[in-house]
Amino acid sequence: MRGLKILVVVMGIMLIVGFAVLVAAVVGRMSRSGSSPTTARAFNGAAIDIPRGARIEAMAAGTDRLVLALALPEGGRQLLILDLATGARLGMIELRTSP
Repeated sequence: MRGLKILVVVMGIMLIVGFAVLVAAVVGRMSRSGSSPTTARAFNGAAIDIPRGARIEAMAAGTDRLVLALALPEGGRQLLILDLATGARLGMIELRTSP
């Protein structure tokens, strides 16, 4: 009977210590994380060059890309792809009608 009492006390202490270690690990990871999901990133306000006389007809945003549909003054159309994090121009796609 005495052995059973010692076993129950030891297991109870192990349970309390394990719970304390778990709480300490969670608190430690939360304090070390550099950016939380609610923290906004700094916005880089870089200028975006579009052809003179062009106008933006539509925009579509993904997780890290912005696509601008441009109507050119000569009647053509282009898609301008931008990186949202840096504002860098990733590419331009010219849209043509098939003959």
